[in-house]
Amino acid sequence: MGKVLKARVVRIGNSRGIRIPKVWLDQLDLDDEVELAVQKDRLVIRRAQRPREGWEEAFRSMAEHRDDRLLDKPVVSKWDREEWEW
Repeated sequence: MGKVLKARVVRIGNSRGIRIPKVWLDQLDLDDEVELAVQKDRLVIRRAQRPREGWEEAFRSMAEHRDDRLLDKPVVSKWDREEWEW
């Protein structure tokens, strides 16, 4: 475990909070939203996952392994033939 720091639990309305040093916020790339979890006797605070985080790398890996092909053959419907306009 890294550096340990004692902090006061302060009243924030009906809730309680703690102050997190800026250097730690920067180090962990924490934004305005975080994920909280309780693990045994610990409170875990981590960066909230961003929507589609990691997709770019996953798609790149799929393309490198030629695993980015359609599973089913495209099906042309009556609507596609008669209604669709380019």
